Amino acid sequence: MAEDMRADRFGFESFDCAPALRLEAHERVAKLQFETLNRRLDRIEMLMERLEKRLWLTVYGVVAVILAQAFQSVMQAAP
Repeated sequence: MAEDMRADRFGFESFDCAPALRLEAHERVAKLQFETLNRRLDRIEMLMERLEKRLWLTVYGVVAVILAQAFQSVMQAAP
């Protein structure tokens, strides 16, 4: 009812002004940018986890080789 009074009072239909449309468009672009940024960060985190697993596998492999060489040298010195 209040809207009818406003429309009758001014004689114009309500409309969106250009600054409001620009602001709305800017908000949509910012939202899309944040969504894209979040997806990229999630992908980077996933890649970092994979890299960390590979790094630990490499560390364990190096430790295993060192222990195997130490065990082999102890076995050769024992007889």
